[in-house]
Amino acid sequence: MNEAFFATWTPRLLSLLRIIAGYLYIMHGTAKLLGVPHVAMFDNLQVMSLIGFAGILELVGGALILIGLFTRPVAFILSGEMAFAYFMAHASRGSTLVPMLNQGEVAVLYCFLFLFFAAAGAGPWSVDAMRGRRPAAA
Repeated sequence: MNEAFFATWTPRLLSLLRIIAGYLYIMHGTAKLLGVPHVAMFDNLQVMSLIGFAGILELVGGALILIGLFTRPVAFILSGEMAFAYFMAHASRGSTLVPMLNQGEVAVLYCFLFLFFAAAGAGPWSVDAMRGRRPAAA
């Protein structure tokens, strides 16, 4: 494979990665706020709680990431949410900061995935890209 192949497919795969990440992230929000898919620990979740607020960020932020709208600032906020979630919910378990031992791998992975999107942007298959192609107003 040559450089032209990678130059062509890297931006497209960035978009695909963003779309899949957004879709998966939306499910975290729907599980918390709508009960779909059902996760027993979210039964009787109060929307006006820290976990409820996280669900709102996941649902709304995940949808914006999915379509690629305001990707950089939204991804930066979601990266912070996941860093916060890691230290609040996972690193506080026991005396270890090792994600494999405190079940924090997903939080760490999302944190750095969203940090990557904050730096790299949405890719060509996004609302952000379509908005950038508009002709300038006269």
